[in-house]
Amino acid sequence: MQGRSKLPAMGVDRTPQPHYIESMSKNTESSIIDQEISRLEEQVEILLHTVERLTKENRSLRAQQESLSTERATLIERHDLVRNRVEAIVTRLRSLETGV
Repeated sequence: MQGRSKLPAMGVDRTPQPHYIESMSKNTESSIIDQEISRLEEQVEILLHTVERLTKENRSLRAQQESLSTERATLIERHDLVRNRVEAIVTRLRSLETGV
């Protein structure tokens, strides 16, 4: 019986299978890593979509701000013209009151 392998006695029906156990733990580790990578990929995709949406929104808001600034400048200019006309009318009325 010297030619027998030095495996531990496991009973008649069972023989140790360390390679099976190792491959299971490696597969489990690999599976966990794959799941983590997938989760990170999803998060990156979400972040990319968020950045894209915010970039579009930012462009839109900047265009809106530019438009509103232009409109405000136009309104201020028109307000000044109207105020000058009213002041001119008031000045003429006063001159008519005192001159007549």
